[in-house]
Amino acid sequence: MNENPHPTRQLEEAPVHDQFDVTLEDADLLGEVELTTNLIIAASESDEHLEAEEIDRILGVVPSPREDG
Repeated sequence: MNENPHPTRQLEEAPVHDQFDVTLEDADLLGEVELTTNLIIAASESDEHLEAEEIDRILGVVPSPREDG
């Protein structure tokens, strides 16, 4: 009988983490990503800097009423 005292080990392949495979399950985070994406798209399509009012519109910011006093 010819037994090898050091049998060849089969190496298990560890799963490789894909840094680009990101699963987002946080609703707030997903909302922030969407807002940021919308700003990036608007900025890339504009020839000029975006005005504060345009940024507010994209972000859905509603200006608070001014109190005259």
